Amino acid sequence: MKAVAVVSGGMDSVVLAHLIKDGGHDLTMISFDYGQRHRKELGFASLAAQRLKVDHHIVNMQSMIGLISKSALTNDAISVPDGHYAEQTMKQTVVPNRNSIMLNIAAGLAITVGADRLATGVHAGDHYIYPDCRPEFIRSLEEMLKIANEGFIDPDFKIYAPFVDVNKARIAQIGHELNVPWIETWSCYKGEEIHCGACGTCFERREAFRDGGVEDPTIYAATPEYVDPR
Repeated sequence: MKAVAVVSGGMDSVVLAHLIKDGGHDLTMISFDYGQRHRKELGFASLAAQRLKVDHHIVNMQSMIGLISKSALTNDAISVPDGHYAEQTMKQTVVPNRNSIMLNIAAGLAITVGADRLATGVHAGDHYIYPDCRPEFIRSLEEMLKIANEGFIDPDFKIYAPFVDVNKARIAQIGHELNVPWIETWSCYKGEEIHCGACGTCFERREAFRDGGVEDPTIYAATPEYVDPR
């Protein structure tokens, strides 16, 4: 397998990169600066690329900020909500069409380097809030890319989404088995000096380690109690 993987620097995509590399496959990483307030995650993606000794491309999409600014992640006037990942308020973190935009760009790179796999770390816990993380989106995009690039794309091309039906606790376990250095991953949407511990992605990170039985080395600014609303 020769893969191009979209790696943000977060737990899921860094585990994905390790999983591909551990399998002995040829890996190229791609990340995106789309004006996200937590763009410090890109530094963690670079650390993963250095650790795995793979090519890494960071695409500057900041000129698009005004076009995709209806999100707490790309608009400083909208606060990142605190609370559990499954709460309705987390819909404020949806960046319109984000995965479709990124995966389409990444597909162009995959065709350029002759990759037969386009890898993404979307997981089952994303389905509730993010429609572009669901299995039907992955299936539809794969078919569209084959049609759009007929005669140029690898005949065996697939979108590789090994976690699409897997929860984040299992991803934590897989990462533990692969010796992923968790301290070199970033989840918090607020992008401050340390993980805030209160936003949805911090809750999800803490929950994944806890439910997966994996030690969490993350330093959080706060560790509020919560009740899972699901």
